Amino acid sequence: MEYKSDIEIAQSCEMRPITEIAKNLGIDDEYVSPYGKYKAKIDLKLLDRLSDRKNGKLVLVTAITPTPAGEGKTTTTIGLSDGLRRIGKKVTVALREPSLGPVFGIKGGAAGGGYSQVVPMEDINLHFTGDFHAIGAANNLLAAMLDNHITQGNELDIDTRRITWKRCVDMNDRQLRFIVDGLGGKANGMPREDGYDITVASEIMAVFCLSSSIADLKERLAKIIVAYNRAGEPVTCGQLHAQGAMTALLRDALSPNLVQTLEGTPAFVHGGPFANIAHGCNSVIATKLALKMGEYTVTEAGFGADLGAEKFLDIKCRAAGLVPDAVVVVATVRALKMHGGLDKTQLAEENLEALEKGIPNLLRHVSNIRNVYGLPCVVAVNRFPTDTDREIAFIMDKCAELGVNVKLSTVWAEGGAGGIDLAEEVVDLCEHAEKNFRYSYSLDETIEGKIESVTRKVYGGDGIIVTPEARKQIDVLEKLGFNNVPVCIAKTQYSFTDDPKKLGAPEGFKITVKNVKISAGAGFVVVLTGDIMTMPGLPKHPAAERIDVDEDGRIVGIF
Repeated sequence: MEYKSDIEIAQSCEMRPITEIAKNLGIDDEYVSPYGKYKAKIDLKLLDRLSDRKNGKLVLVTAITPTPAGEGKTTTTIGLSDGLRRIGKKVTVALREPSLGPVFGIKGGAAGGGYSQVVPMEDINLHFTGDFHAIGAANNLLAAMLDNHITQGNELDIDTRRITWKRCVDMNDRQLRFIVDGLGGKANGMPREDGYDITVASEIMAVFCLSSSIADLKERLAKIIVAYNRAGEPVTCGQLHAQGAMTALLRDALSPNLVQTLEGTPAFVHGGPFANIAHGCNSVIATKLALKMGEYTVTEAGFGADLGAEKFLDIKCRAAGLVPDAVVVVATVRALKMHGGLDKTQLAEENLEALEKGIPNLLRHVSNIRNVYGLPCVVAVNRFPTDTDREIAFIMDKCAELGVNVKLSTVWAEGGAGGIDLAEEVVDLCEHAEKNFRYSYSLDETIEGKIESVTRKVYGGDGIIVTPEARKQIDVLEKLGFNNVPVCIAKTQYSFTDDPKKLGAPEGFKITVKNVKISAGAGFVVVLTGDIMTMPGLPKHPAAERIDVDEDGRIVGIF
């Protein structure tokens, strides 16, 4: 069989006009603003009109601790939705928008893979409908207004040594992590140490994804803390009178984007915070709209369940009043072999011994979903071309032996047809499995107590180590009244610990808390652990080296 890349498969499919996809969902033309023929914005007024309609079932797709290239959560999410549609269910998908950082970095495109993709794939992976540009512009407008306020007399008495707001760009650019700006004399600003975050780590992205309306967006923006004055009091976006102009930049972006899978299943792709340094879920607005439009909505949360799923359940579900009806944990042969001690260069070789050693990683994630959060789940073994029949059989048999619900997924190669068994199991879980949902911590716990709860219950650690600087930051935040909000823990995605080299299901470790800051607009405390950075860098051979445009204007190389 001839091998085709993801982008070749996507470009060979015949897409339906987006107006037809919307019409099949029952969306009137007055709510549809097409961006070309195959993508559209859906007016927020539709969500208000559907407020009395009953929600469909919500299915969360998460994964075991991943390898650098990812384990196929998005691919599984799309294939599962197409599988549900093949068995007669009315289905919608709710996904994040890809960041340009990973697209041009290690992972390449992030719109699914093989025959389980959302399209137009190259549009979604690149500029799409301009949402991320709007978010970056709003972020940087606030930075410009903050620095201008200081230059124009500093009426709020801002302490220039305690400015917390950074500019952002949606690109992996390590050169911008630590910079000095404002040089060139008084007319060009005040010199200070500064830095950039990647757009998907910006608080504006988090605010955008957690807002329920334009009014809520504006209110959240006004609460953002950008600096502290010389008396130690927080200075907010509202005090700079920036929230109105920022909302103007974000108004159109806040409307969800509608696209389609290769099989014509409607997909809402909207918002895109990273899960290792932000909360890793698509927008609340898109998820709620998707739930109103389908019997089943399939969504995903970034990286492993210790990151994306934890934040989906402890942050997004709290903010939006959502509860999943079932959870799918994606596992792959190659990731389990890596957790069993193999080097990434050895993952294509059959090795049942490494698989068995890696199984505890999967079991911990499954136990967390079942026992910490009280939700029914199924493991989806996402088959890759290099997996052998013996390896697949080994995982399936081992899961059955350990009482873990498991199904094989071949959606990469077969699309929705390869997700039918998984779809039938998901329907059974949604309709019949017992659900006793609970959070991993109470909002009444202290900031330190919440971090400790996640570390012990979800990561499997023995506790936390708080650096003196982080301790001071926690004390300040609790005195300011920010102790009754969720925590968003920024941690490596490659381990349950804060050390990416500790694979499998390690025990006897502690998480080191290095920095704690408030995202008052998003409504959570950000906790930086280990060596996590809010501005990634490019690898030695970035995916950007392989991306190009041919003479006919066709984009190539995005996987």
